Amino acid sequence: MRRHINVGVLPVDKAKHMPSHFHAVVWIDHSQAKIFHLGLNGSDEVTLHPQLATRHLHHKANEIGSGHAAPDKTFYTDVTKALADAGEVLIIGPASAKTELASHIRAHAPDIAKRIVAVEAADHPSDNEIVAYAKRHFKLPLPRVQAPG
Repeated sequence: MRRHINVGVLPVDKAKHMPSHFHAVVWIDHSQAKIFHLGLNGSDEVTLHPQLATRHLHHKANEIGSGHAAPDKTFYTDVTKALADAGEVLIIGPASAKTELASHIRAHAPDIAKRIVAVEAADHPSDNEIVAYAKRHFKLPLPRVQAPG
């Protein structure tokens, strides 16, 4: 099941819409978060986007600031809420958003922070690659691929 949600329009009764699974992986950058709840019978995906599109920023010499967009706290809050029913959480992504999310969770949701098992670098994998990566990490059975023949 796939759902795409813009931040700010998350259902209030989110727990009723998301089945409870023990493992979750979130792949995050500053433009989106893909959250997969993993179970023995498959996975559910939710994709969240920040409220405002990320602007292209450039750092200029002799100016204050890093040239990076400020983290969207509402975005991180909604990602955190989507992880609330997971027993173990793996956070992956290509840039600083993964560590910013982990810091946000530690500061605002210590009960979920205790369930973060790792924060790791991952480029831009496909959805199937994200799920396979998480299944290997959590030591869940991978789907069997039948050999041609």
